[in-house]
Amino acid sequence: MINYRNILAGWPSIILFILLTPSLSKAQNFINKGTIQGNFYSEANYYLNDSTIATEEVPEYVRANIYANIFYRYNGFNAGLRYEAYMPPLLGYDSNYEGHGIANLFLNYTDSLYEITVGSFYEQFGNGIILRAYEDKNLGIDNSFNGFKMVVHPLNGLTIKGVIGKQRYFWDYSPGMTRGFDGEWNILQTLAPQSATTIIVGGSVVSRYQKDKNPLYNLPENVAAFSGRASLYSGGFFLSSEYAWKVNDPSATNNMIYKDGQALFVTGSYSTKGLGILLSGKYIDNMDFRSSRDATSNDLTLSYIPPTTRQHTYSLPGMYPYATQLTGEAGAMAEINYLIPRKSLIGGRYGTNVTLSASIAHSIDKEKLHDTLQIGTPGTKGYTAKFGKIGDEKYFHDLSLEVNRKISQKLKIVAGVAHQFYNLAIIEGHPGEESVKAFVAFADFSYRIGNNQNIRIEAQHLNTKQDKGNWAMLLAEYTVAPNWSFSVTDQYNYGNSDKEYRIHYYSLNLGYNLG
Repeated sequence: MINYRNILAGWPSIILFILLTPSLSKAQNFINKGTIQGNFYSEANYYLNDSTIATEEVPEYVRANIYANIFYRYNGFNAGLRYEAYMPPLLGYDSNYEGHGIANLFLNYTDSLYEITVGSFYEQFGNGIILRAYEDKNLGIDNSFNGFKMVVHPLNGLTIKGVIGKQRYFWDYSPGMTRGFDGEWNILQTLAPQSATTIIVGGSVVSRYQKDKNPLYNLPENVAAFSGRASLYSGGFFLSSEYAWKVNDPSATNNMIYKDGQALFVTGSYSTKGLGILLSGKYIDNMDFRSSRDATSNDLTLSYIPPTTRQHTYSLPGMYPYATQLTGEAGAMAEINYLIPRKSLIGGRYGTNVTLSASIAHSIDKEKLHDTLQIGTPGTKGYTAKFGKIGDEKYFHDLSLEVNRKISQKLKIVAGVAHQFYNLAIIEGHPGEESVKAFVAFADFSYRIGNNQNIRIEAQHLNTKQDKGNWAMLLAEYTVAPNWSFSVTDQYNYGNSDKEYRIHYYSLNLGYNLG
């Protein structure tokens, strides 16, 4: 089914026509002197049904996700569109994406004083705690807005933003309308432009309107969230914090409770030659904010809390990724990067980079409103929670060490270990499941052949007595720059308690870069 969405027939197309055709000669000049750019990306998979691993039965052996962008630029004018096709979507993506058509369409004008966008746009206020519209195709997320955005720079160092629109919901839009304003002032850029120190303060307000059609509850139709933030950069030091508060918002994700929400995110770092230190922490209480109170999963999210856990790049250390618990969580992370000097006994000829990180996430301390009410009872305020007080239940921890060393001009090695705790019952919603305690080790060998060829070998192992047991993984990759890459992978779940599921998961990949 072809779905071109209402946007093609809407006001963005009308505005585009008016701006581009004030007269025939000017329009011709506008087109001839502009720049057209674009890109294309496609991922297709061939599936075979395998009853041994209980794969999802699919009638289509071949599935594909296709994306194509076209951009036009002339002086300060920018226009673009994105065509998407899911024929049908790859397994793991929501089936609601199936179809093809124009997913995004926008017109933008930018100069030194202001920026105006009509149509599709992405935006983030501060750290994103009360508003972040972004795209991550790997996660199947695209919560862009369709509407109007204006950014004004009234004086040097001051930025004011205003947005209004509806979020994309697959091939449709959210039932709720989102409005938001944000102001940010780089104080010393205005008052002392030559200063080496940077001090930034900012504030945001976001409001969602959605009609109340619920027959059981009297729901607020206008829900507002507010945030304030401040950042300091000086020399190698950086400190930033943001606090947000949200009006009560009974929703599908908080079990329809009438409790206000709040969140605090703080991060600080220090860096100098050969050393980097990062500390971050957060406290979240009922801060899941969406453009529809009925949305779940990753759909129609407005709020985004930056992670305070290490984002692993290797597959087995990343097998149990932590997901922020927006309904309640306290978390912290510390990370140290140290470069052992080159030509030293330990650092070797080229130096050795060592990264040590630790992160943890816990519940917050929730108490009953009354002895007769359970925590989270629908139609009530749900519970009480003293700000900053941490609960007893651990959700996650990760302790990891990674060493990156260049042995020669051709050979580089990355190796590391990690110990992880993963609360399956909370993170994946499987009550009664035993939490995973895992130890992971990995090594990555990269060898360069000539100027444009590279061979890379990965070996990884995950040891655990819980969930699906032990895993081993091997990868071999051959790259011919700048276009070709080939790889073969085998993940072997040899430690599964059920011998029938001790299976090899093979993957063969071929990539070609048109750039």
